[in-house]
Amino acid sequence: MTERPAHITPVRGINDEGKGKKHALHRLIHAAEADILWLHDDDVVLPEATDTDAVRAMRDTDLLILPLRMTAPHNTLIERLQVIEYAALQSLTIRSAKRGKAIMCSGANLLVRRDVWLEAESHLHFDIPSGDDMFLLEYCKHSGKRIRVEDDPRFIATIEALPTLSALMRQRSRWAGKAPHYTDKDIRRYGALVTLALLLQAVCPPLVLLYLPFEWRLARTGRPAEVLLLALVYPYYALAALLAGLNKKTW
Repeated sequence: MTERPAHITPVRGINDEGKGKKHALHRLIHAAEADILWLHDDDVVLPEATDTDAVRAMRDTDLLILPLRMTAPHNTLIERLQVIEYAALQSLTIRSAKRGKAIMCSGANLLVRRDVWLEAESHLHFDIPSGDDMFLLEYCKHSGKRIRVEDDPRFIATIEALPTLSALMRQRSRWAGKAPHYTDKDIRRYGALVTLALLLQAVCPPLVLLYLPFEWRLARTGRPAEVLLLALVYPYYALAALLAGLNKKTW
């Protein structure tokens, strides 16, 4: 095994043989000779951290959750709202992992030991187009693997917000569609609480005002008026994505 991590980047139409991201992951990881895998999406701006930094960070760790930042390339309202939402999701990702109860991670920027990924491969639900990162997280938690989160700014990778509402809904419905397959108690408990909160806010919109300080604290970005707008529309948008996710044809 080599000391440098293998950079694994599935690319549709390039290394997936027309069979999707998970097939590309399978091919690339089985061909890799490194002990450590650095997973990326093909549309991310890679972090400043070096391979040496990655190897050092993976000491005594099996799965290292790395940070992501979203940008609004055209500065449209739909993009800026995504930036706020994603900042809140990242805050939850980092906080939950630091408490030892990780509920999210992203294969767009993730470090994992190759032998752990191979051990988990049969649990990654190849019948579902995406979600390999979350199913890998579940496997690592259930198997007692060593999971950490790295919030060093050098490890931040950057992704761009989606340009249209339709593209956003397709992505979010794809995310939501994996929810019934999760088995981890922390992920399921958080999902149930969020769904309940969304339903209550949708039925009684004034409840959004109670949730707003929490939303603002999580996001820590965006203009106050946009944070309020997101809080007001979020219950309906998120529930719509959840319902759409139950129908794989919407993915």
